[in-house]
Amino acid sequence: MAVKIYNNAFEATFDVPSNCTILLGGFGLCGIPENLIKALVERGVTGITCVSNNAGVDNFGIGLMFAKRQVKKMVSSYVGENETFEKLLLSGELEVELCPQGTLAERLRAGGAGIPGFYTPTGVGTLVAKGKEIKNFDGRDYVLERGITGDFSFVKAWKADKMGNLVYRKTSRNFNPMVATAGKIVIAEVEEIVETGTLSADQIHTPAVYVDRLVQSKFEKRIEQRTLRKV
Repeated sequence: MAVKIYNNAFEATFDVPSNCTILLGGFGLCGIPENLIKALVERGVTGITCVSNNAGVDNFGIGLMFAKRQVKKMVSSYVGENETFEKLLLSGELEVELCPQGTLAERLRAGGAGIPGFYTPTGVGTLVAKGKEIKNFDGRDYVLERGITGDFSFVKAWKADKMGNLVYRKTSRNFNPMVATAGKIVIAEVEEIVETGTLSADQIHTPAVYVDRLVQSKFEKRIEQRTLRKV
């Protein structure tokens, strides 16, 4: 378990090539690896197959890659906050695979566990099941879904120790832990790096054995949708 700590996100993504598959952690704008995404924009990597819970918003996160036409295919469960994404989809410039949110989480978990596929009732009788195997168990139909793996996983954590053990905060635990298990190379950006042994074993959500690279970054605390009460 020899995690390598990098000075910045640009250095940590030195070997990310075009035409690869990248799994991105985060839920909405919470817990997204925003600096690693910016590094890909700076590097000009193209032809990316991107797997993420959401398609982000314009001018931030994944939205930056859409603006530069860097994403070839998007696998996601929610895409409703990004106008650039909508334009690319409708123009045929972007291939999109929509996946129910729970199914997406389980496909990532399965991929990380070495499980090639599983059956779920979610999506049976809808476009989600088109072209997929349907099997009946105990009188109920289930659709076969494939596990997801990637060339790289980008995750964002709250804390890490110098060995690479990760701790997430609150909503960022929704997808980051599964993403961290399903990539061949896992790059984690964190708010704080502490000495090994500082974190309690009960606090650790992603063990260091999964993490290959680590970088400490500063993050922008954005709110996806702001609702204000009338005073």
